[in-house]
Amino acid sequence: MVGGRGADLELVRPDRHHRQDLRLAGVVALPQHGGPDLLRGGDEARVGRLGLRRRRLDEPKRFTTETVYAITDLQTHQAKPWHLADWIRGHWSIENKVHWVRDVTYDEDRSQIRTGTGPQVMAAIRNAAIGALRLDGTTNIAAANRHYARNPNRSVALLGIT
Repeated sequence: MVGGRGADLELVRPDRHHRQDLRLAGVVALPQHGGPDLLRGGDEARVGRLGLRRRRLDEPKRFTTETVYAITDLQTHQAKPWHLADWIRGHWSIENKVHWVRDVTYDEDRSQIRTGTGPQVMAAIRNAAIGALRLDGTTNIAAANRHYARNPNRSVALLGIT
């Protein structure tokens, strides 16, 4: 990568899915050479790189590799590899806690509501439902939906309307 490598953080761990993960994180400086406007405005930008190499324990010769890049304005000494890994995982936690729930649990992509402000209204209602359940401490939204659907009085109590 241009600019040399920053210090890498390496973590090898077996997980509960019978896989072994090797995670690499690093920050590198990217010199300015008339690149995209996003990178202009300073001497250089920093690019964070998070790599994941995974192998299944029952198939030791088969690997999958994934690399994610992020642009930051932090100095290399400020953007430590473990901070970068935490930020990227934080982004994915939002993706998993909100967007995935809307896509899978509420099957939003197959919604028949497509005209006017209907799609935005339904998205707001779904977000409100997810938010109310999360504030109540719910981790499994699908199970909570079934629980509250069985008795409408539970939903009223959850919202504090009595």
